[in-house]
Amino acid sequence: MRIGLLTEGGYPYVSGDARLWCDRLVRGLEQHEFDIYALSRSERQEDEGWVPLPPQVDRVITAPLWTAEDDGVVYGRRARRRFAESYGELAAALCEAGVAETSGPGSTGATGLVDSAKGSVKGSGEVSGVEADRFASALYGLAELARDEGGLVGALRSETAVRALERACRAPGARQTAREARVPDLLAVAAHLERALRPLSLDWYEDDGLGAVDLCHAASGGPAALPGLLAHHFCGVPLLVTEYGVRLRTHYLADSDSPPAVRALLAAFHGRLATETYRRAAVVTPGNTHARRWQERCGADREKIRTVYPGMEVGHFAEVGESAECVDPDTLVWVGRVEPAKDLISLLHAFAEIRKEEPKTRLRIVGAPSGPEGAAYLGHCKALAAQLFPDEAEGLHSVGDNPASFEEIGGPELPSAADAYGAGAVTVLSSVVEGFPISLVEAMFCARATVSTDVGAVVEVIGGTGLVVPPRNPKALAEACLTLLRDPERRERLGAAARARALELFTVEQNITAFHGIYLEIVSRTPVRRVVLDGTGEPLPFAAPAEAHVPGRWTERSTRVVARGGSGWAAGPPVRATPPFAATEGAPG
Repeated sequence: MRIGLLTEGGYPYVSGDARLWCDRLVRGLEQHEFDIYALSRSERQEDEGWVPLPPQVDRVITAPLWTAEDDGVVYGRRARRRFAESYGELAAALCEAGVAETSGPGSTGATGLVDSAKGSVKGSGEVSGVEADRFASALYGLAELARDEGGLVGALRSETAVRALERACRAPGARQTAREARVPDLLAVAAHLERALRPLSLDWYEDDGLGAVDLCHAASGGPAALPGLLAHHFCGVPLLVTEYGVRLRTHYLADSDSPPAVRALLAAFHGRLATETYRRAAVVTPGNTHARRWQERCGADREKIRTVYPGMEVGHFAEVGESAECVDPDTLVWVGRVEPAKDLISLLHAFAEIRKEEPKTRLRIVGAPSGPEGAAYLGHCKALAAQLFPDEAEGLHSVGDNPASFEEIGGPELPSAADAYGAGAVTVLSSVVEGFPISLVEAMFCARATVSTDVGAVVEVIGGTGLVVPPRNPKALAEACLTLLRDPERRERLGAAARARALELFTVEQNITAFHGIYLEIVSRTPVRRVVLDGTGEPLPFAAPAEAHVPGRWTERSTRVVARGGSGWAAGPPVRATPPFAATEGAPG
């Protein structure tokens, strides 16, 4: 079958999110054909180019989310009226009092409360069916206008849009936060909506685009899923949505500095978009129960949800995992990106307590900083380590007789991640915010016992094969580490159980097998029938063989033409779109 893989800031770009997962999925499902529709986030991302693509990728079409030139479309009076009505309805749907208020992490959002430690949803605030229908009607009304009259870029930037938003905020029944919006707030919200709605102006939704695929697979929610919604609306193409990190949660945690009115209106927009995405999707695949709870709170039907864990390559860790040898039974290892959310401060304080009980213990912190903030945090951690261990402060940056070391993978001591995990008896995770804990799974592949904080999907991943303590609790973290350091037999049992669990649940093979089954499930109950027309536009009898009436277009096994304006079927290179939204032939990167 032909899959339309939808990404935003991800595959096939070299620096894309979820790049490895998408690449493994496409390469593992070589029996299918893939058309990749990619939204880029920045000019730099585009300049860095694409990863090498396998032969089953028929074409790649890209469009920038980071810029959109005015398309020069001038609407007539009727089109302007249609825009004002649809945009006004969209704005009204965001201002309705039925949506809960939000003010960022740890407060009420469009779908409930965000707990900053676990990132979970608490409380109420679901979108009612009437509110969801109003938002959907407005969204598809704008999409239909863009298809009939041309792009929406100019209209979304117009004074008409700002005034429609202002009227919705001042209307009777609007919630308090919306009524408090001032002109700068309205301008900020209108600008954000223009960026978020740019996919509506794309020319992807014709019969030679997304209308020709058997299934749209969005690699995330939010902007990536929006083309899938329109393909479903215009062409009836089924939609599969995969979320390993819930985009709505990411928005809540990131949008903490804007004024309250801006936060409330944008949270309402992203919440409504998530609800519509889950409602229209044939299947929703969260990466863990943590993400599943968010999706259910946003209205995803439980019968549509299939949890599919991320697939990871086990071969890199096979040697360490199979040998299960411990180079140093007195060493703790932390591996990951150095950033404040990892809470290395608590880890260092816990290690100071451990040293009081077991003076021979060492801590190896292995990882590179994540951006300027991470670099500053790393410097702060090194300074704290020098204060906590003054007698060995001069050598804190290297391994030797020093109790704590800060290292990076790739050096002579630790040439690979597997070597890092193999260098210690216990792997520690001290995060205060975590999605899917990749470092824990890697440690499990290496048959290492683990001590982790109870955040994100940690408990679900560990499944009883490691010790879990509350976040921001150095004393509890220290006690758990001491328990395993003093009991080598228990460490060995937990490590063996962890490896067995990881091999069963978290390999690339299980991930690919799961998605192959889901693809077949969706297509088998979503038959696509087309009437073949002759040159005069009349139905052509017997043009479709009998087997074509079986759900799914199994008889169409050809490579589609890629040049715009073409017809029929022919071979050709991938297609890459040029700004703002036009598709032209080109080579990757």
